[in-house]
Amino acid sequence: MTKSPDLQSSSSAQNINNATSLLPPTLPYPAPSEPPPLYFDPDNLQLIIIMFVRRVATTLPRVRAAPFHSTSRNLVQKGDAIPNLDVLVENSPGNKINLAKEIKGKAVIVGTPAAFSPACSSTHVPGYINHPKLKEAGQVFVISVNDPFVTQAWGVSLDPQGKSGVRFLGDPTGKFTEALDLSFDSAAIFGNNRSKRYALLVEDGKVKEAFVEPDNTGVNVSAAEKVLG
Repeated sequence: MTKSPDLQSSSSAQNINNATSLLPPTLPYPAPSEPPPLYFDPDNLQLIIIMFVRRVATTLPRVRAAPFHSTSRNLVQKGDAIPNLDVLVENSPGNKINLAKEIKGKAVIVGTPAAFSPACSSTHVPGYINHPKLKEAGQVFVISVNDPFVTQAWGVSLDPQGKSGVRFLGDPTGKFTEALDLSFDSAAIFGNNRSKRYALLVEDGKVKEAFVEPDNTGVNVSAAEKVLG
């Protein structure tokens, strides 16, 4: 027998009332309280700003200032020992020269950017070869980042008879120059790193005085007349 719609609706409502009666009673939660009013005192504005800045400063990570120089050491200096390296060569690749062992007493090391370059060949090295006080300077070595065949030919072209006693050494790997921290990026001109122009007065295996050109290639502070007097 089918119930009428009114009877079905009444029965459903009765079931909902019965189910609701089984739920736990609703607790009387208090009404949310109003937030406390915000007060702003203009007289304390400066104090508030100071406290805020201090709070920010203590929470930010500390950053250590980078050193002014990008390298960990300076150029060769007075008192530095001559690098004890078997990398320099004279006349042939097999003839290794270690200046730390080769130098006895006084010596002069003349560094040049490139063999046969104009300033090196016309001014810098000839200034030493022809200097009247050359013999008083002790042993004299001219070094460039070139192979020994190039430096040998260069020496013959500047001092055909070898009367000056100046010796021309190649630093083909550039390691001797790097050990002095005297190399510079000259790839745009020479294709690789080369030596700054310099002169070192050496005595008993240590640098007595260093003359390094500030612009790498000029002939000024390292000229013979300024180094030898």
